[in-house]
Amino acid sequence: MNSAAETLTRGLSTRHIRFIALGSAIGTGLFYGSAEAIRQAGPSVLLAYLLGGAVIYIVLRSLGEMAVRSPVAGSFGEYATQYMGPLAGLLTGWTYALEMVVVCLADVTAFGVYMGFWFPGVPRWIWVLSIIFFIGAINLLSVKVFGEVEFWLSLVKVLAIVAMIGGGIAILVWGNSAGHDESQGIANLWNDGGFFPHGLAGFVGSFMIVMFAFGGTEIIGITAGEAKDPAYTIPRAINTVPVRIILFYVLTLAVIMSLYPWRSIDSNSSPFVQIFEGLGFTSAATVLNVVVVTAALSAINSDIFAAGRMIYGMAQRGQAPAVMRRVSRNGVPWMTVVVMTVALLIGVVLNYAIEERVFVIIASVATFATIFVWLMILLSHFRSRAQTTIGAASAPAFPVPGWPYLQVFATVFLVFVMVLLGFSTDTRVALFVGAAWLLLLAAGYRISRRSG
Repeated sequence: MNSAAETLTRGLSTRHIRFIALGSAIGTGLFYGSAEAIRQAGPSVLLAYLLGGAVIYIVLRSLGEMAVRSPVAGSFGEYATQYMGPLAGLLTGWTYALEMVVVCLADVTAFGVYMGFWFPGVPRWIWVLSIIFFIGAINLLSVKVFGEVEFWLSLVKVLAIVAMIGGGIAILVWGNSAGHDESQGIANLWNDGGFFPHGLAGFVGSFMIVMFAFGGTEIIGITAGEAKDPAYTIPRAINTVPVRIILFYVLTLAVIMSLYPWRSIDSNSSPFVQIFEGLGFTSAATVLNVVVVTAALSAINSDIFAAGRMIYGMAQRGQAPAVMRRVSRNGVPWMTVVVMTVALLIGVVLNYAIEERVFVIIASVATFATIFVWLMILLSHFRSRAQTTIGAASAPAFPVPGWPYLQVFATVFLVFVMVLLGFSTDTRVALFVGAAWLLLLAAGYRISRRSG
């Protein structure tokens, strides 16, 4: 039983959680990463996003069933401990924290780059430091303040995507500022090399980028410990995931590839800019910068929140230092926020000491950690169902669809994507780093058990 000084506050409303979940799936993975996915797969990338989105929906439904039954801090770290043992919980929790630190490191550095667009004379490290302390301060306030900030940041991203889709459709119907272009139309989706221009290899090769784009959606489970009514809010947030994926990924990319032949989309820039330039906006780059800065702020905000709550949950189970259980008068685990902030400061220093290729490594390590966490969620759910059957417990309030066939499919698919990391020299390092990380955690766990 937790004391009042170690208890989180349930201050997140349905509106907060819906937009936290919405914002977590919209970021640089869509605004920039989608161009690289298009380069690899061509128009078939639309199927890749649909398939990846279906898998993530299965993962989230599995998580949602457990979260509605037991809405606790630490979420899937707690479920892995409960259903698969303390070692599984420790591996899941700390790997998720690593994922958040790695992704957040990329986001804070990207924020410095974005601000350099407007203030080229200001050293990047000033922006990086300022945003780390600013977002850290927000996370030290009440969880309701965090929810409000994330709501408005996510709203900007959502409106930007809606404007991009609407603008793209307007160009297709009426033409751009220079008049109607005969090369524009949905026939672009199959005219240049067919729907699968690079064959099955190109289609499969895009899976890693696609799955990386969906990383962070599992934050829905993390919010359960501070939701006002988790039995109501969690199912509604999760059930909107398919609509979000179709609207914000598939429809957006379909519009982009209808406007411009897929081979002309430069992976070094954003398709977002091309649409607004087509509408006659001379300041398209400025509009994009506002959106990506907002996306970075939203990502940093939610990353610090999620990692902090996971570490807090582990501290309650004895899988992290006891000091991480300390909660402020506002119901915020302040020590975890401080630790995340310090980790980011160290990471930024290291980032300046190594080459820019580190971002490929960062993305692949984050993908490894993300897929590992998703697999542990699915395995925890399998075990929870087995134990529920044995105990003859009542039926779940938010049961997963297609049990157990869809869960088996999602598990096999995620293992397949994990294996794909080993086929590229740039991403293969993630498997080595991931394996070393898991072995290090397992060794630390064994040592602590013996000393205890």
